[in-house]
Amino acid sequence: MNKSSFKHVVGAVLHKFGESCTMRGTLGAFMRCCLILLVRADQWRLKDSSSCELNRKQTDLNSFLWTIKRDPPSYFYGTIHVPYTRVWDFIPENSKQAFQESNIVYFELDLTDPYTISALTSCQLLPQGENLQDVLPRDIYRRLKRHLEYVKLMMPSWMTPDQRGKGLYADYLFNAIAGNWERKRPVWVMLMVNSLTEPDIKTRGVPVLDLYLAQEAERMRKRTGAVEKVEEQCHPLNGLNFSQVSLKLSERWL
Repeated sequence: MNKSSFKHVVGAVLHKFGESCTMRGTLGAFMRCCLILLVRADQWRLKDSSSCELNRKQTDLNSFLWTIKRDPPSYFYGTIHVPYTRVWDFIPENSKQAFQESNIVYFELDLTDPYTISALTSCQLLPQGENLQDVLPRDIYRRLKRHLEYVKLMMPSWMTPDQRGKGLYADYLFNAIAGNWERKRPVWVMLMVNSLTEPDIKTRGVPVLDLYLAQEAERMRKRTGAVEKVEEQCHPLNGLNFSQVSLKLSERWL
């Protein structure tokens, strides 16, 4: 099993290094421990694991936090891509404490790096000279265009007073999410459409949990890193068959 086999399971990996550890040696140990922990995680029961302990305190249950037994300890934590305000109050203190005490934090991607954002944007685009209407069936393209026109019309009524108070307006937000949509690959358009709902729009402006933790790590002057590259996320999605994605887009309006 290689790194790409587990990359989507991990939202953040927290490392608490001793002064005598080298980056290469510790990262190698981290890779081996993660493989074991992921097998346990997939079983959903950790009772029989000799590598992990399940704290039976109610406050520590369902925390998605595992401890890698070493001195000092390292932690393995699973996050979810939703606005952090939806889940922060439900994250047990043991997970927050592990984050606080960690000196180095590895995320899925480095979302604080401008290159990451730029690369993610570029990888979503069709090859030069191609447009979405060239690759989507005509009927689906027309329905997609009508749907986006509907979303743009409705978005002002979906915005919250708090968002407006922060200077976040419907036209700006629509362009930030759906701008240049005719140049995007179908799979990214599908993901974009799924995020253009009233509940999702109302939480725009609030960082997702991964980004919030990355921002906190930066604010607390922790060393940060990423366990994967943008290309490792983009290439599998871009490799999906256009007909499969077109079918999923079509199903949305059935």
